Amino acid sequence: MKLLLQLQVLQVLQVLLLLQYTSAQGFHKDVQITACSDSDKADMTGLDGEVLYYSDFDKQEVVYTLPQFGDSITSPGYYEQSVGNQGICQSNLQVLHEAMKQFPLELDPPGAPLLYPRDHLRPSHPNTLVCQASGFYPAPVHFSWTKDGHNVTRSASVSQAYPQSDGTFTQFSRLDMSPEEGQVYSCALEHPALKGAQRSRLWTVEFQKPSLAPSVFCAVGLTLGLVGVAVGTFFLVKGRQCC
Repeated sequence: MKLLLQLQVLQVLQVLLLLQYTSAQGFHKDVQITACSDSDKADMTGLDGEVLYYSDFDKQEVVYTLPQFGDSITSPGYYEQSVGNQGICQSNLQVLHEAMKQFPLELDPPGAPLLYPRDHLRPSHPNTLVCQASGFYPAPVHFSWTKDGHNVTRSASVSQAYPQSDGTFTQFSRLDMSPEEGQVYSCALEHPALKGAQRSRLWTVEFQKPSLAPSVFCAVGLTLGLVGVAVGTFFLVKGRQCC
């Protein structure tokens, strides 16, 4: 078992606990994150790169992200533990603010977001547009959405930030939609490392037009077939006349 405790602070305190273990099925990595700042807080548990569950401090409940199977994963008392962890985190935050005020925090900005539909596009068929932010530190990154120039951020959901092997984070935001030809969506990212600027990406709804190639090939093939039949019939008739 390896224990990694990483504390860095400038408006943000992030505590990352990584537990690695082996089993009969192979090597696994368990991760638990408790994070707080002057404006944000998070408590999340994950396994092998996937979020298992996290505490929603607005709804005051635990959110389980895995599909419901026969034996669902539960963690009784997890939310109450998360609230306690936040008290400790905030206390440590105040101490470290003072102790590390002379040491600037290294900031890594997110790259340009990736923007893509979850499913194959069909006109007016419900779908989800996914915005992915990667390569940033510290967490979280803040998302904002527009649809045809109108702000629709309140309709979007945001995942927990998940740590990567290089120490940066990846986070997702999702927006439900019913795509129509020509609609224009945008997803913008805000992060302290961007110093007030944003990184954004536009995405326009475009449905694939049916290709004419199969019809053309079919028509050409049919024409050649008919020509072949006609030529064959002509020579058959000529051959009988000669006999």
